[in-house]
Amino acid sequence: MSGAPPAVVEGWYERAVSAPARVVLADLGDPRADLAAARLRADGLAVVVEPVVDLGDPAMADAVARATTAGLDPGDPVVAAAVLVASGGADAGVAGATRPTADVVRAGLGVLGVGADAGLVSSCFLLVLPDGRPIAYGDCGVVPDPNVEQLAAIARATAATFECLTTESARVALLSFSTRGSATHPRVDKVRRAAEYLADTFPDLASDGELQFDAAWVPEVAKVKAPGSAVAGRANVFVFPDLDSGNIAYKITERLGGARAYGPLLQGLDGVLHDLSRGASSDDIVDVAVIAGLMARD
Repeated sequence: MSGAPPAVVEGWYERAVSAPARVVLADLGDPRADLAAARLRADGLAVVVEPVVDLGDPAMADAVARATTAGLDPGDPVVAAAVLVASGGADAGVAGATRPTADVVRAGLGVLGVGADAGLVSSCFLLVLPDGRPIAYGDCGVVPDPNVEQLAAIARATAATFECLTTESARVALLSFSTRGSATHPRVDKVRRAAEYLADTFPDLASDGELQFDAAWVPEVAKVKAPGSAVAGRANVFVFPDLDSGNIAYKITERLGGARAYGPLLQGLDGVLHDLSRGASSDDIVDVAVIAGLMARD
């Protein structure tokens, strides 16, 4: 990454230094992860934990048993990271610079399991635009074609992640190729029903849908397409109807729009274990490790 970190990222560093979390880096041994570990230690951003499980430690016995029951090898660094988080040997874990997302999710599900209030494991990206504004996109990495309830769960989880990392209130737009009935299609119906379900289940969360992106983002368009909406034209959390659109959108926002992308951040596990792109730089690993520590302490 070039240039000074955005203000929101500087805020993460300040919070991390004030109470460094124990973060296990599953990709240690890779030069990027080793460089990230050195910086995390030198700057006091985290206490770096090696991805090694002590099979003789009774504190790890339950987590090791869950791993083996799920057909996972506790000697695998990604699985070891999940075991350490589950057993209290680390506050949070980061993996994926050298492994596909599927391996990280599998370890998380097999060892940590799904959180009692989550119902679903999903992911989001926290993006910081060139002007410094943070936004969040979900789901960009886990659930290919969420149903109504799953889409609402992704929206709620992404809003919670956004609020934890920005200290701003979330305004959630459930996106579609239709705004308030401008088009009819079963896929539009899914988004509309998810928006209704979300509003009924979490009435205190500012949300709206179905909305096209321009109606969700541009105030002038919102006045025409979605008048009276508390979200349209000022959304900061965007929920995509499927994994195709979410994954494509975050890459376009990053590569063409010049945003900085942090994630994919896993949501819904009973513990914090975050994923990385296999194209991650050492700076990316530092940032996601800091995020993981903050979310574990939140």
